Amino acid sequence: MLNFQKNSIFTRRAGEENMPKELEIQGGVLAVWGSPGSGKTTVAVKLAKYLADQKHNTVLVLCDMTAPMMSCICPPSELDSEHSLGSILAAAHISESLIKYNMVTLKRNSFLTLLGMRKGENEYTYPPYSEAQAKELMDGLREIAPFVVVDCGSYIANDILSAVAIMEADSVLRLANADLKSVSYFSSQLPLLRDSKWDADKQYKVASNLKPYQVGEQIGQALGSVAFNLLYSQELEEQYLAGNLLADLSLKDSRSFRREVEKICKEVFGI
Repeated sequence: MLNFQKNSIFTRRAGEENMPKELEIQGGVLAVWGSPGSGKTTVAVKLAKYLADQKHNTVLVLCDMTAPMMSCICPPSELDSEHSLGSILAAAHISESLIKYNMVTLKRNSFLTLLGMRKGENEYTYPPYSEAQAKELMDGLREIAPFVVVDCGSYIANDILSAVAIMEADSVLRLANADLKSVSYFSSQLPLLRDSKWDADKQYKVASNLKPYQVGEQIGQALGSVAFNLLYSQELEEQYLAGNLLADLSLKDSRSFRREVEKICKEVFGI
């Protein structure tokens, strides 16, 4: 039996006198998607951490089944349990209780839980799943937590969960680097999103991992108008390489990134 902490997702009860403040604000599901190497996981983790640090119950979903990202986020010693997203998607029917059971809780933050594949697993570890199962998962997450951040894979043509997350999300961050590779990627992928079910109006274009010389005219030339600019931070890169993205950002070179994360949360979630 998992030992969930007071006021976490798993102990909240309808009718309590002191209802959590997230019920008073917008909340919702945010999908983070973009070109390969644009920093999707890094941005998704930092957004989820910011929400949890503000004491908002938050679920971070890691869709990548080719290179499971759980071990890249924090040391295994910080995790309370070992469960897998694959166990959820392998079920014929996905219930809220099944989702809760397979969530990975953290020892140091009772407001953040993770869903992802375990180290060593891949897309063939479990039986294939359908679009209907992916939608059941997204619907269940909405009932469980007021804030859901989904780290999507880049290649949505063959990634059912990422594609469904983008379709079902309230908002989408579309990350790109200010380079020709990202431009080429979106030129190939965006035709897949022309159908109205993808709702282009809910997508925010984000320039990610920008170097100082790329700020300004080069962004416009490469990406067009963008809603948010995430500047490169050496501290952030070191956290990613060390598998410690849940650590705080404290150095001067990270200030701009931290401010932009706050701006995104204000715009997308209304906090």
